[in-house]
Parts: sequence; structure tokens; C-alpha cells
Amino acid sequence: MNQRAGNQRAGNQRAGNQRGVNDGVVTGFSDNVGWGTVTSADGNEFGFHCIEIADGSRTIAVGTHVTFTLLPRLGTWQAGNIAPS
Repeated sequence: MNQRAGNQRAGNQRAGNQRGVNDGVVTGFSDNVGWGTVTSADGNEFGFHCIEIADGSRTIAVGTHVTFTLLPRLGTWQAGNIAPS
């Protein structure tokens, strides 16, 4: 298991306390596959698909400060309703 996957899994296990609006930073995004990661203010990492970007643009720059909510997806937590803050 790579460290990034381990960090995401650990963050997902603690997500139950963060179900409201969260602050974070986009720490990865691939336009080719439409998949990215957001790291929350407390250091947890959550994946997201481009359809979760609130403005409908389907792309977002790495380093963008955002707000997001957590969504249960396929047995894990993912970032949703991602909006620049």
C-alpha cells in the first residue's frame, strides 16, 4: 500500500466527525481522469471526482483553498460540493 492510499484510508475512517462544511486545499488533480484529492485543515485526505466541483467547471487548480462536504461513496468518504473559498 502506498502512503497516499494509507493516508486517505485513515482520513476516511475519521470522517464521521467532519460531516459539515470543511476547509481544505486541493492537493492533486488530473484533468485526464477527472480525479483529485483535497487535504482538510486537520490533515486528512479525501478523493473527489470532477462532477463534485460546485461551479460545474470540471477542473480545479492544485493549491486552491476550498470548502467541501463529505459524502459516503462505495464504503469510503469522498469530498463533495467543492467550492473555492
